[in-house]
Amino acid sequence: MNRVLFVVTAADTWTLKDGSKHPTGFWGEELAVPHRIFSGAGWEAVIATPGGKRPTLDRISMGRTAGLPGTLREVADHLATIQGELRSPASIGDVDPDDFDLVFYPGGHGPMEDLSHDEVSGALLTARLASGRPLALLCHGPAALLAARNDDGSWPFAGHRVTALSNVEEKLTGFGRKAPWYLEDRLRESGADYAKGALPLVPHIEVDRALYTGQNPGSSRRLANRLVADLS
Repeated sequence: MNRVLFVVTAADTWTLKDGSKHPTGFWGEELAVPHRIFSGAGWEAVIATPGGKRPTLDRISMGRTAGLPGTLREVADHLATIQGELRSPASIGDVDPDDFDLVFYPGGHGPMEDLSHDEVSGALLTARLASGRPLALLCHGPAALLAARNDDGSWPFAGHRVTALSNVEEKLTGFGRKAPWYLEDRLRESGADYAKGALPLVPHIEVDRALYTGQNPGSSRRLANRLVADLS
């Protein structure tokens, strides 16, 4: 049986460039849909956050503008079944990624606030990449890659082909233009070979060796199904 570690943001606000705090957390679809697909494949899932803090669901991710009604019902129903796991997550520092067949980072704006500079998560990502074992990040989840560092201070993901929420997609949100920085820009500046789909908000994934990334919330299902196909 495969085991998957979900590394989830613990942030409940995102600091915008004007200094205001925007309520946020993890994006419902990006956690629930892959978790349901992996569980349906018979995989065991463990949820971990920085410091073992209970993660916050971004309420916007459950609003009527966040997806099709059927998908939102699916998300709500599955999140209801894993409330015990969400109430008592493990701490990232207490888990060994080598115990898992897959490490998966869902998004939401939360990772922009905490995982983008979390040293414990960064060390986990650095070690995971070096191991050559599967690693997947979705939407804003790749913000966590920015905290990874080799011993010499270089960025281990330089030259890797990745996708993540694009600048255009970020600006489509009502508050996205207030972002202190954009993930697409930061990944490119760090040395990633960033790629995106031809149209915004359309599912798009990239696979580079054992690194899997998805561009936006709508990519959740495609990314999870690809992982199940590849790891089964």
